Amino acid sequence: MLAVAVGLRPAGWVAGAAYAVILSAVLTFGLFRSHRRSLGPADRVTLARAVLVGGVTALVATTFAGRPAPTALIVALAAVALVLDGVDGHVARRTGTSSPLGARFDMEVDAFLILVLSVFVARSLGPWVLAIGAMRYVFVAAAWLAPWLRAPLPPSFARKTVAALQGIILAVAASGLAPLPVAAVLVGVALASLSWSFGRDTVWLFRTRVPARSRSRYIAGETPPRRIARCDDWRAMIT
Repeated sequence: MLAVAVGLRPAGWVAGAAYAVILSAVLTFGLFRSHRRSLGPADRVTLARAVLVGGVTALVATTFAGRPAPTALIVALAAVALVLDGVDGHVARRTGTSSPLGARFDMEVDAFLILVLSVFVARSLGPWVLAIGAMRYVFVAAAWLAPWLRAPLPPSFARKTVAALQGIILAVAASGLAPLPVAAVLVGVALASLSWSFGRDTVWLFRTRVPARSRSRYIAGETPPRRIARCDDWRAMIT
C-alpha cells in the first residue's frame, strides 16, 4: 500500500522486509516459549501497531535514500500507533488476557517506534536526538554485563509519563509544525526527562541489588537478606 501510495526506494523495501521477518521470528519464538499457540485480543491490537511501526520504518528508510520525506504520512502512522498504545492495555484488562508476552510485545513495539522516530528527527535537529531511541537498548545491553539491572522495578506513574512523552514529542518534532528552535527545546526536555528516569531506576536497582553470594544462598533455600520489590507493570522496563 505504501509503495502504491507514495513509493518506496529499495532501502525502504529492505528495511520494511527485515522488520517484518524479525518481528515474525521473535513473536513466534515468544509464543513457543510461552507455550501459546495464538495471540490474544490485546496482542492482535499490538500486532496492528507493529504493522504501523513497520510502515514508519520503511518510509524513514526511504527518506535516507534521497526521496522527499512523506512527513504527513509518517506522523499519521506514528500517531495512530501511539493512540493504540492505550487500547491494547485496555483490551487486555477487559478480556482478562494480560500476559508477560503481551506486555513485552507492547514494550518492544513502543521502544522501536521511538528509535525510528528519533532517527527521523535527527536529520533536522542533529545526531544527539538518537540518544532518546538508543537509551533503552543501551540499558538492555548493560544488563548483560550487570545482571542486577534485570531485576523488576516497582510501578511508577512518573516512568509511564516519561515513556509516553517521548513518542508524543518526537511525533510533534517530526511533523515540522514547530519551529526548529522550539522543536529542539521540546526534544531536549524529552531527553532530559528520559535520562532522569533511567538514572533514577538504575540507582534504585543498584541500591536494592542482591549480592551474588546472597543470590546463591537464596537458590539453596535460605532467606535472602533483602527482598526486592516485584513489579506487576511489565511496561516498566521501557524506562
